Amino acid sequence: MGSIIIALPKLNDSKKISALLGRYGLETFAICSAAASVLSNVNQLESGVVICGHTFPDMHSSELIGYLPENFSLILMTSRDNLSRCPDGVVTLAMPCKPADIVNTVNMLLEQQNRHIKKKIEEQKGRQRGEHGKNYIKNAKLLLMERNNMTEPEAHHYIQKCSMDSGNSMVETAQMILYMAVAD
Repeated sequence: MGSIIIALPKLNDSKKISALLGRYGLETFAICSAAASVLSNVNQLESGVVICGHTFPDMHSSELIGYLPENFSLILMTSRDNLSRCPDGVVTLAMPCKPADIVNTVNMLLEQQNRHIKKKIEEQKGRQRGEHGKNYIKNAKLLLMERNNMTEPEAHHYIQKCSMDSGNSMVETAQMILYMAVAD
């Protein structure tokens, strides 16, 4: 699960939000008073959410957004007057807001990040399995071409069709073809 960094202009507000999130099982990693401190903490973490105000003593929130890694989301808590000045694509909460809005927004962003991270992990696993899978498919095609006098496109189409008909992946279908050939 991602980490939470809170950086609001008033330290007391940051502590209140940290306590609120804590009541819902969301632990705050750091409370910061400057953008440099936020970036320092972000560099120690893999992913997370930064809850911040519109301005810092050392930087504007629009600048901070540019420095955040892609695996970090930003919730900009600002007055209703400042909402129109917020950059596009930034999650905003107009102050004052309900505690449930804060908790739900943080949970939503953390869940999105978890799904994104899981998707990346699955893609990497898919690439690793890709070479083995390609070899199974290649060998199954060669077997079909040799035993059934098929061309390479015909063999590929046959594996695709069997895969679709059975609801298995092409790799699993190729493995079954090879297994059946060994069993004969």
